[in-house]
Amino acid sequence: MQFAVDRTAVHGRPALRVRGELDIATVARLAECVEAELSAAPRGLVVDLTDTAFMDSSGARQLARTAKRAAATGTALQVVCPRSNSAVRLVIDLLELDRLVPVVETAGLTDGEVGS
Repeated sequence: MQFAVDRTAVHGRPALRVRGELDIATVARLAECVEAELSAAPRGLVVDLTDTAFMDSSGARQLARTAKRAAATGTALQVVCPRSNSAVRLVIDLLELDRLVPVVETAGLTDGEVGS
């Protein structure tokens, strides 16, 4: 699966759907997309890792940076990663990333809510 970050929306909040492998080779793309979304000062942002096949420590570090940046801008962050995505959840659980980043099972993402 090729890496992509798709802009969409969840219940009126901007969302980024991450597909493929989130690693040192692709993390800069996610960082760019996060910065673009947060620069618009939204009330909330969803990062959906449901279709992320793999995440290394650079991806985890970017999620921590995203949480810090979102807090600084007053943006409520939500990271979606279902337990069925064991490859990514293993990293989240081993690093106890959910202590820094609000991780949830689902945010009800639908293709009918696609934004700009």
